[in-house]
Amino acid sequence: MEPVRILMVDDEEDLELLVRQRFRRRIRKGEFEFLFAHNGKEALAKLEENPDIRLVLSDINMPVMDGLTLLGQLEGVNPEIRAVIISAYGDMENIRTAMNRGAFDFVTKPIDFNDLSITIDKTVKHIDTLQQALQNRDRLVALKQELEVARHVQTSSLPEALPEGDDFDIGAVMTPAREIGGDFYDFFQIDDYRMGLVIADVSDKGVPAALITMVTRALLKSAANRHDSPGACLAEVNEFLSQDNDACMFVTLFYGVLDFRDGCLRYSNGGHNPPRIIRADGAVEGLDPTGDLALGVFAGHGFKEREISVAVGDTLFLYTDGITEACNPVNDEYGEGRLDDLLGRIGAQPSQNVVRGAVESVEKFADGAAQFDDMTCLTLRLKALRQAADTT
Repeated sequence: MEPVRILMVDDEEDLELLVRQRFRRRIRKGEFEFLFAHNGKEALAKLEENPDIRLVLSDINMPVMDGLTLLGQLEGVNPEIRAVIISAYGDMENIRTAMNRGAFDFVTKPIDFNDLSITIDKTVKHIDTLQQALQNRDRLVALKQELEVARHVQTSSLPEALPEGDDFDIGAVMTPAREIGGDFYDFFQIDDYRMGLVIADVSDKGVPAALITMVTRALLKSAANRHDSPGACLAEVNEFLSQDNDACMFVTLFYGVLDFRDGCLRYSNGGHNPPRIIRADGAVEGLDPTGDLALGVFAGHGFKEREISVAVGDTLFLYTDGITEACNPVNDEYGEGRLDDLLGRIGAQPSQNVVRGAVESVEKFADGAAQFDDMTCLTLRLKALRQAADTT
């Protein structure tokens, strides 16, 4: 630990020897290091030469530049320096002036070195507390900047607008929590008849999660251009995310391909929450899992796939665990049961109303309790089947 550097400013010639004598033990222990000046002008020169001085002990009445003038210039030299004024007891008017100009404390002459030692310790403790507060402030500013970057990256990775079509209705929403997570959703047209639907959640928070979000989204769209199989797409993305994954970040991801000609949804689920299908009659079903791990955990994993028939009037509801794992003030979770009950009641509404209704229901349940995960939903209702082009 570095010694506390203290500048003593006094025109008494014998004071330096006296201070070194009285504080010799603490100087030998490396607690204090004293520097000396005989007036304010010399003190400013010492401060310029030694920017790590943290405490100034200064007399008031000195030649060339007095202590009050020196005190007025310390703020411009280093606003973190603290000053203790040393002056005769009868000079209380100047002492009050010094305190009004920012002196931290004062001691009177003749100097009581026990009192001086206590005053120095108190002032150093104050300086340490102040510096810790400044460091905490700087860390908070840096954290806020990082979160703003992460928030921008996360939101920029989402589709800019919801697609419109006569045969489908899409709704999507992402409500960020206090911490920036790695939720994202996506949808993209594969060809004239098929649409890809994606929802995912990255395990980490902040900028790293936001960057993985962007990478995963780009990789999956690229894989979808080369593979018809959702399982093959997830396997390709998994291989990339598993390479050199020292941070052990992983992504839970559901990817489905809906064929508008017959309503067949082929899908693969990498450890994500099972989406729901809301039938036209209001029945709510969970899509069967494929039994696969999250992406980025193990290279070489073969992802399986399943398929389900989506009829006209049915609605697909994809979501992240920020929905079902949201907690209220007594730490109860919203849960899948409440979600299924809600979807059975509002599933016939327009898709955007369904996702907004889900988030509003969770927020009402949470009753103001802070949430630490994003709430993300993606909904698609099949309104009609498409006729395949006649190739004869």
